[in-house]
Amino acid sequence: MADNFAQTVKQQADILKIIGEYVRLKKAGAQNYTGLCPFHSEKSPSFSVHVGRQFYHCFGCGQSGDVFSFIQKIENVSFPEAAKTIAIKCGIPLPKREFSSPEEAAESRKRTKLIELHEFATTWFEQQLRSPEGALAREYLTGRELTDEGVAKFRIGYAPESFHALRDRLQSVADTETLRASGLFSFKPQEDGTPGPLYSRFRKRITFPIANESGRIIAFTARALESGDKAGPKYLNSPETSLYTKGNVLFNLDKARQPIREANFAVLVEGQMDCISAWLAGITNVLATSGTAFTEAQVRLLSRYTTRVIVNFDPDTAGANAAEKSIALLTEEGFEVKVVALEGGLDPDRYIRERGVGKADANVPIFRSVDRYIRERGTKAYMDALRTAPRHQEYLIDRARQLFPPRTPEAKIKALNFLLPHIRRMPSRIARDEFAADAAQKLGIDSALVREELKQAASKRRDSIGTQASPLTRAEQILLQAFSSQQSSEIYRVAEASWREHESDFAKMRADVHDILTQLRTREYNADPLQCLSEPEYRQLLAAVFVSVHGAEPSLENVEETVATIRRSSLEQQQRLLRTDLQEAERQGRSEQVLTLTRQIHEIARRLRELD
Repeated sequence: MADNFAQTVKQQADILKIIGEYVRLKKAGAQNYTGLCPFHSEKSPSFSVHVGRQFYHCFGCGQSGDVFSFIQKIENVSFPEAAKTIAIKCGIPLPKREFSSPEEAAESRKRTKLIELHEFATTWFEQQLRSPEGALAREYLTGRELTDEGVAKFRIGYAPESFHALRDRLQSVADTETLRASGLFSFKPQEDGTPGPLYSRFRKRITFPIANESGRIIAFTARALESGDKAGPKYLNSPETSLYTKGNVLFNLDKARQPIREANFAVLVEGQMDCISAWLAGITNVLATSGTAFTEAQVRLLSRYTTRVIVNFDPDTAGANAAEKSIALLTEEGFEVKVVALEGGLDPDRYIRERGVGKADANVPIFRSVDRYIRERGTKAYMDALRTAPRHQEYLIDRARQLFPPRTPEAKIKALNFLLPHIRRMPSRIARDEFAADAAQKLGIDSALVREELKQAASKRRDSIGTQASPLTRAEQILLQAFSSQQSSEIYRVAEASWREHESDFAKMRADVHDILTQLRTREYNADPLQCLSEPEYRQLLAAVFVSVHGAEPSLENVEETVATIRRSSLEQQQRLLRTDLQEAERQGRSEQVLTLTRQIHEIARRLRELD
């Protein structure tokens, strides 16, 4: 996307209008508006939009940026997609797309064609499900209590037994190389090493489309209708392609992302049928890992929508191990995690279908802590199980006691070794201490001993919660404003000249402010001041200045007074150090040094009088 088009969009876009479509904003100053942050849960508004400087900032979670970054975060799209979205909202004509090279243009055409092929395949599989050959598949889905509405909602289909029917359907849409790259087909190498003829990858299977966040089909999971060696694996997935990387995708995120934002938590299950059953039961903030190991990329993806998760994996050994790994990844990224272990060793799909019908009540609060499991089954019981899900600490301690019953010192050591890595991953020291104390009590170990073990294990991690920085002085605020101005402005030029003339005085400023000013001075010409800062806390500090001054820019007189204040503070600091040295010289009787220090103190006093 051309830079000039992006600049046109940014200049014409009204950030207040764009963000106002997602956040209810109220005026809170001459150019400032506030509302509840869409990126985290809060009851008191800490999300601020500054009209004059065209930026937003949340003082709760630290998210900040311009109109482009807001759309990127809220819609989870790339920069070009965000610019396109804003342009459409503002009625700005879109330019013809340009590519930096023929290879880039070819890759874009290929991706577009692959998405088109997957859409064709999805529609074709849906048609085959309704055909006479799809009768067995329809019978299976009816047995899983899937209605026609549910089948249509998730676009479930059927891949017939034919090796070539899908290939014959799609060969008029794309060439053989593109069909081979789609992942919809398999082939065997020939004797000369070249790839052989294409044949359908999915045969005699029920197909579950996998969509990306925007709802475009990019892959499939297919369940065999028969069992045995000839049928192959029970579930067969698309291979990884240029469209699909399994560790970067969460099943149902395209449908669940808005419900997750609204509920401010997600339910994470293993399989597609678990996810579909929960969705159709009214639990619309549900996602599935599609039977693959949970990954860091999926954690980052999920963190765009919430940092609160209820994990409900299968209760077998593989499911329990997957749950533990998922908990580790989530807690290390600061997620609040709860875990459901369903009674009877059932997976969510079967548990929901065991007994009870009807939709879940969306008004019932789910995410609260209660220390009991529900013994009933069905939709209502599953909702109750989610509502009463224990914190992951409680689940892990119970799991440790099950794996290593703490009847002997050796078993207690094994149980503690099982828990220590999970305790160590907790970002908060307070949370680690609480986890350790609870584990010690339930394992029958002296809490002081557990804390010592934890201290040794966590020696490379953060030991305390960061303290809040002291408030900025008025002089510091003015300098931050001045150096945030466009480099062509007179305010900036005066501030820059003063910095160069009195650099040693500026070096004695508060460290974080000095770092921010340095980054502002070295940013690219007219670059956005917030976006050029390297640390989130720096962006938060600067955003607070912009909001507190309500858009009022400092005058040249303000800047000159501020420079005098900085110089005065530096001289007074030197004076204090010299007086300390003078007292030591007088105590030791070094008369020449006393005279020298006295003259220096008098010189500083003279320079201070000149500044008054």
